[in-house]
Amino acid sequence: MTHDHHHEVPRLTAEQTAAALAPPAGRNGGDLLIETLHGLGATTVFGLPGQHALGMFDALRRSSLQYVGLRVENNAGFAADAYGRITGEVAPLLLSTGPGALTSLAALQEAAAASAPVLAISSQVPTPGLGGGRHGYLHELRDQQASFRDVVKSVHTVRTASQIPSAIAAAWESALTAPHGPVWVEIPQDVLLAQTSLPVVTAMDATPRELHPRPELIAVAAHRLAQAERPAVIAGGGVVRADASGKLLALAEKLNAPVVTTFGGKGAFPWEHPLSLQSWLEDRHTTDFLEDADVLLVVGSGLGELSSNYHTFKPRGQVIQIEADLGKLESNYAGLGIHADARLALSALLEAVPDVRQDPAAAESVRAVLARVRERIASQDLTLEQEILAAVRAALPDTSPCFWDMTILGYWAWSAFDARQPNTMHSGQGAGGLGYGFPAAIGAAVADRTRPVLAVSGDGGAMYSIAELATARQYDLPVTWLIVDDGGYGILREYMTDAFGEATATELAGPDFVALAESFGVPAVRTTPETVGEDLAKALGTPGPSVVVLPALLRMFAPTHL
Repeated sequence: MTHDHHHEVPRLTAEQTAAALAPPAGRNGGDLLIETLHGLGATTVFGLPGQHALGMFDALRRSSLQYVGLRVENNAGFAADAYGRITGEVAPLLLSTGPGALTSLAALQEAAAASAPVLAISSQVPTPGLGGGRHGYLHELRDQQASFRDVVKSVHTVRTASQIPSAIAAAWESALTAPHGPVWVEIPQDVLLAQTSLPVVTAMDATPRELHPRPELIAVAAHRLAQAERPAVIAGGGVVRADASGKLLALAEKLNAPVVTTFGGKGAFPWEHPLSLQSWLEDRHTTDFLEDADVLLVVGSGLGELSSNYHTFKPRGQVIQIEADLGKLESNYAGLGIHADARLALSALLEAVPDVRQDPAAAESVRAVLARVRERIASQDLTLEQEILAAVRAALPDTSPCFWDMTILGYWAWSAFDARQPNTMHSGQGAGGLGYGFPAAIGAAVADRTRPVLAVSGDGGAMYSIAELATARQYDLPVTWLIVDDGGYGILREYMTDAFGEATATELAGPDFVALAESFGVPAVRTTPETVGEDLAKALGTPGPSVVVLPALLRMFAPTHL
């Protein structure tokens, strides 16, 4: 499909022409930026001001955009990431030069791994300081964009005021082209501050090109799936990002194919469906079942370390991989690679696959696999962990999103938590950094204040995000933060003890989280495994931010890939 670029230039009315000829006084480069964001449809921006970026922030005052300021740039990046995941819209992130910009890198890595459309816009040293000369400007880097090139999808540099609208529009389109992802724009301080007589930016078009599958590939894939005796499906984060879970369900039922969701694809397929293998990807019983499929359809997953049970998965059947990220096609397993948006490809397959005979054994084999998984877990004396996870699920409304940090309860949730609706469960598992849960929940609450949002962290990860209690309070956001406190980096403690006989650098002195939250004006409660469900339900049901602290030492289930 080619993009039709033969648009007529719209004619302005006499009134619009008069406005263009006499723009309001007192505008600068920052106004051109903010007007462009508004013209592209942005309603909310995240960020943190700095001296070089003041032109952008001053222009916010003259606009209707909602500004949400966090306390650390990396947390602002996590909030923008979650806003982008929840809404499917671009999340602008305003940053200052040098230290401010660099502090956002880990969040942008997560956005890249999880395909979240974050539009990072940073200031830069004044124009005379560009080009790598060592002029000693505040915040100066020899080549600031070089630090971002390996992390983001695309880099866009501005050198003059006239370049601002087109650069922002190009970055916007890049962020929203499948696969979604973070993009980087930088604008020098003097360009942001210089007065402009350019007219107010009005209509902007940055509609992304749709990524359609090639028809000959769909024909081959449909033929193989129709002929398959034991088809199976692995549904990844791409299904969630493409809003394709309805198409996935229809195709799975048409093929009578069992579906397992990856940890990034939680909620892509109904958990209790007779064909649902759920998401026990770290379990050898699931791995064995998938290896036995004669045709395996992988949708929106690169089958990386976590999704392949740490690269122990060795499929014996034919693999068909639908993936919007070209670099992930066949990157781990050879097969029929289809470079396409998940929804468009599933839609095409649904039309191309004939009605096939139903294999009544499919649902039966799913039940058998799940029973074996349950037996394996049941043999490990892990009732505490399962009861806490069940209590969290019972307390959380079905439509409420939840955001999980890298923490033992979060790793349990990857495999065992029922995300009852698509796009309601997210974690920092793309890049695997600490501190994602709480600032991400803030971003989701900004996107939709009508439903409570849950964040789950360990005490180690919580320390990355404490500053954002001030943000949650300042904007009165409906975020409940569950902190599981085991006095250290619990999973690293387990890894080191297993590998080396004892743990080093994992024990942490921590604050009284209840008193700390209350000092920010955020109500908090200390709970127990027996009362955590009740306390969470109460906190989630109360407007505004809240903290629930659960002192508990949780353990992971045994791995099956060693």
